[in-house]
Amino acid sequence: MFTLKSFCSDSTFLKRLSPVALAVSTALISQHALASEPTEAPADEMEVIVVSSDFRGSTLDKMPSSITVINQQQIEDEGAQHFEDVLNSIANFNWSGGSSRPKYFQIRGVGEQEEYQGAPNSSVGYIIDDIDMSGLGMISSMYDLQQVEVLRGPQGTRYGANALAGLIYLKSNDPTDVFEHGAEVSVGDDNLTTFSGFSSGPLTDSGKLLYRVSLQQHQQNGYQDNLYLGRDDTNARDEFSGRAKLRWYASDDLQIDLTLLHADYDNGYDVWTLDNNGENTQTDAPGVDKQRTTGSSLKFTYSGAEQFELVSLTSYANSQTHYNYDGDWANPDHWGGLDCDGEACEYDYTWGKKGERNTISQEFRLSSTQAGRIFSDSTDWLLGVYGMRLTEDNDTVEDYNGWLDTLNAEYEANNTAVFGQLDSDLGAGYALSFGLRVERRDSDYSDSAGDKFSPGETMWGGHIALSKALSDSHEAYARIARGYKAGGFNMTLPEELSDKKEYDTETLYNYEIGLKSRWLDGDASTNISLFYMDRRDQQVAASQQNPEEPQKFILFTENAGSSHNYGAELEGDWYATSNLKLYASLGWLETAYGDYSYQDKYGGTVDLTGRDLAHSPNLTYSAGATYRTDSGWFTNLTTSGKSEFYYSDSNESKSQAYTIFNARVGYETDVWSAYLWGRNLFDEDYGTRGFYFGNEPDQGWADKQYIRFGDPRQLGLTVNVKFL
Repeated sequence: MFTLKSFCSDSTFLKRLSPVALAVSTALISQHALASEPTEAPADEMEVIVVSSDFRGSTLDKMPSSITVINQQQIEDEGAQHFEDVLNSIANFNWSGGSSRPKYFQIRGVGEQEEYQGAPNSSVGYIIDDIDMSGLGMISSMYDLQQVEVLRGPQGTRYGANALAGLIYLKSNDPTDVFEHGAEVSVGDDNLTTFSGFSSGPLTDSGKLLYRVSLQQHQQNGYQDNLYLGRDDTNARDEFSGRAKLRWYASDDLQIDLTLLHADYDNGYDVWTLDNNGENTQTDAPGVDKQRTTGSSLKFTYSGAEQFELVSLTSYANSQTHYNYDGDWANPDHWGGLDCDGEACEYDYTWGKKGERNTISQEFRLSSTQAGRIFSDSTDWLLGVYGMRLTEDNDTVEDYNGWLDTLNAEYEANNTAVFGQLDSDLGAGYALSFGLRVERRDSDYSDSAGDKFSPGETMWGGHIALSKALSDSHEAYARIARGYKAGGFNMTLPEELSDKKEYDTETLYNYEIGLKSRWLDGDASTNISLFYMDRRDQQVAASQQNPEEPQKFILFTENAGSSHNYGAELEGDWYATSNLKLYASLGWLETAYGDYSYQDKYGGTVDLTGRDLAHSPNLTYSAGATYRTDSGWFTNLTTSGKSEFYYSDSNESKSQAYTIFNARVGYETDVWSAYLWGRNLFDEDYGTRGFYFGNEPDQGWADKQYIRFGDPRQLGLTVNVKFL
């Protein structure tokens, strides 16, 4: 068990502490030289939050939709290093822990739980600085991030087919016109070390060319001890994130923004055990979860025309992934010592996939200026076109007792879309927003097993929203949105499932009302929304274990009947005093399958009609408090939790409800800060992914629940330096 005494007495601690001591001493010695003027203290009044993922960058309180924004101050107060550290504070949001870092998300009960094969087809969009990383969400460092935005419900007008359930948008800090720099070091148990730094400022004396660079290297052992191999790093995280931004004011009318992103996550994946102990694995071939992504976005903003502004947005990303695991979760010595029908068991199984994805997109949009408004100067307009090309090659290998089964697949999709939006001031405090998007997708798939598909379809979505300013402090809205998710195909299916080769497009209608309010002269705010979702031709991911070859699974997606989700979100902030901020969120969610049943591995029928959807807890909740004294002392306390939920669409396995607590205390000056922190302080065991199947031949392959647990308690120290 980790204690402060053992941490400080550990010889490795002194080695890890030396960079921290150097940073602190440098900051103290150089405080007056480096800080020509002090940095501003955190604002005591409610800030105006701009939603970057919106076409026009509207303020949060004027957006007629349920949106969570986690700003930079909250990210820093909570000491979040990765998106995984903040996602539990988002109402009606969940994730599926089948990877080393979260990459499969569910918003209001809608989203993927895994992707072992097939073509990428995400329900939840994931964008980093305008670079589309949907389905590849693990590269999400929180360092030098301006804010996290989570948009709930279909985003058909803005983002189309990849945002049926909603959108996650990460916005990093932009270049500044004055020099600012910073560095941060974190150390902790589990052999954690994180080194981060940023630099920003002008590159020319004229101030027309600005830059910002941020880097982070994160390492830790991954909380697992592999007893068979005698190692404590088979589940390690080794993660590099780098970002560079350039902003060029080319003329008074033209602004050019270039973003470069590189992330290299070289992680292990060794979390599953036969006895569900959550700590000690026994695998002889521990897995990996690697992703190397290089991406860029280039944005031109031209404002020289009197009646419109022109935006051109180009993005590109190349991602190379490698994911594999030891599927028997043990080793030859373990199985050889057990009895299988009077003989020593022979069971050795691994599965792996290597992939490469390339995505390039181009968007042009025209939006009205104040002089270009129409309908008696009451209505802003926007028109746009979009094109995207995605290619992905995947090579999968299954090895069962030395017998290899390989599949090489190639996929290409081309999307084109036109979209538009009108935003009208109707007078008397009323405003109307109407948006429409029409999208065409054509794709081609082929693999070494002989499967070939070339589906093509035209889809449409959009929204209509009416808002009313009830007073200066209260804004009500009603919104109807239509989202869509492209149909697809299933490969390598046996003959008896040939009727499931293809499945149809899913559409989702979201009906929502909400109220956004400010209280106590702006010191407090609340956002509440009520929603009802009508899913038609719902896509359901199913799996069947082959009783003749238990190590093999048949994976496919099919359409269920219509289903309905409904619930509410409530979020609030309160600056109780100039030193104390309180914040909280609450999500309530009710989900149910429509008319849906499936065949189990023995040929029996399982009827899920009316059952809750997988990864859809009825309650999600969080609360936090940040207190700063005038003398520089700092404390942040947070708690978050979920009610129980089903792990899968294909069985009745469920999680346990849980609540976890985090804390951070420290001392802050204008130049340096130091914090002691702890996550999951009471070392709560909580499941993030579960399976229910047979994986033990000595038990006759009897079905059993297996659970992957979230991170246990961790304690650490962070020191940062910021200066002008």
